[in-house]
Amino acid sequence: MSVVKIFPRADEPPQSLAANPVAETSVTPPERTPEKPVVANALPASEPYPLDRAFHATLARFTGGISPVALSLAWLDWSSHLAAAPERQMQMSRNILRDTGRFLEAAAHATWQKPWSVIEPKGRDRRFKDPQWEAAPFNLLAQGFLLTERWWHDATTGVRGVSHANEAIVEFSVRQMLDMLAPSNFAATNPQVLEKAVRSGGENFVFGWQNWCSDLMHMLSASKPGGDEQFVVGKTVASSPGKIVYRNDLMELIQYHPTTAQVRPEPILIVPAWIMKYYILDLSPQNSLVKYLTGQGFTVFAISWRNPDAKDRDVAFDDYRKQGVMAALDMIGRIMPGRKTHALGYCLGGTLLSIAAAAMARDDDGRLDTITLLAAQTDFTEAGELTLFINESQVAFLEDMMWQRGYLDTSQMAGAFALLRSNDLVWSRLSRDYLMGEATPPSDLMAWNADATRLPYRMHSEYLRKLFLDNDLAEGRYGVEGRSVSLSDIHTPMFVVGTLADHVAPWRSVYKIHYQADADVTFLLTSGGHNAGVVAPPDQPGHKYQVMTKAADASYVGPDEWLKLAPHVEGSWWPEWTQWLAARSGAPCDPPSIGVGGVGGLSDAPGDYVHT
Repeated sequence: MSVVKIFPRADEPPQSLAANPVAETSVTPPERTPEKPVVANALPASEPYPLDRAFHATLARFTGGISPVALSLAWLDWSSHLAAAPERQMQMSRNILRDTGRFLEAAAHATWQKPWSVIEPKGRDRRFKDPQWEAAPFNLLAQGFLLTERWWHDATTGVRGVSHANEAIVEFSVRQMLDMLAPSNFAATNPQVLEKAVRSGGENFVFGWQNWCSDLMHMLSASKPGGDEQFVVGKTVASSPGKIVYRNDLMELIQYHPTTAQVRPEPILIVPAWIMKYYILDLSPQNSLVKYLTGQGFTVFAISWRNPDAKDRDVAFDDYRKQGVMAALDMIGRIMPGRKTHALGYCLGGTLLSIAAAAMARDDDGRLDTITLLAAQTDFTEAGELTLFINESQVAFLEDMMWQRGYLDTSQMAGAFALLRSNDLVWSRLSRDYLMGEATPPSDLMAWNADATRLPYRMHSEYLRKLFLDNDLAEGRYGVEGRSVSLSDIHTPMFVVGTLADHVAPWRSVYKIHYQADADVTFLLTSGGHNAGVVAPPDQPGHKYQVMTKAADASYVGPDEWLKLAPHVEGSWWPEWTQWLAARSGAPCDPPSIGVGGVGGLSDAPGDYVHT
């Protein structure tokens, strides 16, 4: 095995650590001394048009990373096509007259008419679910807002000639503006806020002001939100006992201690996304998938990615494959020789694992026993609302912003994900915290979500262009070491999990693996969203899922038909998966040593990189 430093010292050539087993398991991070001091805002002179790129990067600070050109082009596309559609305009006029008439009729009989007589909230809209919204005049306010929201949705969608991408941008931006104006966001038009103000004598506004000041102080000081202090990495979260058995410039490999007398011979390797910290799968002990797996008799390894900075601007997407997945498999092979591995990839880590698995299959590398993908996409043509931020103009804008800094800042990533679910993550929280005066109770998942990471310039640019814009992986053009890889080369059994309310990796997009890989695919659709659907411990109520297996030589079943055919199961999907793994594992045996030959002096989990 050869592991090459990504950033060697200026006065030494790249070295292999393979000749020195202690160096591979050293707890001291590799020294990285660049030739010249690197400044976060330094402008690489070799790039074309540096002044243009610097201007775009400066502009991005005022627009939140959103390209004004992309937004303008989308609105121009929609408005010009709508202007050339007189019949559509007439239909829109008839709709608004119809809705206005129905609303005025409901207003005239508001005292005795049933609530929601004109329009009612959709299933996932929780803004007006409380009984107070059924009383006049608040019910009329809510219905008037919902009618306006529906009219604008109809107006911004289905206009003939408008590109799908531009239509999505216009509809999304109008929805964001309307969401700000919802009556639930204002004290005078929110019956819950008014009722609480009467009961508390206005005390809720005092508490709300205190919550706002506290959040402002945390934001200005870049500290954790109030209440998150109880979730300390290595103590209350990411606390499963283990050792760092390998480290390079990009990741640390954690081997967790067994908790059963015997274990399955095949280990599990967890490949998390590097968009956030790895411990989403090792939260509090009661929510930890790692703890659950070791309790089921599995040997578990997990990759913990280092948080990059400006010096890592040229780290490539393929470096994560080589220095991450492949380096981890090499080390596992030294600790447990001759054993195949159950590999699990979550989100972007699942996309990376798919690429690595396809390259391994191409090269006749048979070290993977099974592949599990959690909310991971391999085809990005239907990537949900996240694609609103992915078009040529927007990608170029992001690239210029990252080019100046050397990375994508955590605030841009967090802001983009918050916008995808603004009602749940922004406006409902502001209403609860600042108007109701009820501080959001902290949770381990929220603390993890606030522990964001940066993304290297080159890696993220390649990710956006090769996967999102060009969809190279799904279309067989993605290259690994100078040769294309194809998911159809994968014949390893796969367990693929989609989540029903996923805004990041919509389950229908995840489902496409059925006709991409030539393998037995067990597809499971679980309740919840991108994170809450995956973190589903068995003793937590409210979970349910559907699951069905398609053999490699079986006929394809589309997603709508699959929904009708797949049996429903109440409870967590974790036991379903571990039973699937156990059926593809050998008989239990003695646990392996920790590290290569039980080498001492290894640092304890969760290691150093999780704290960067």
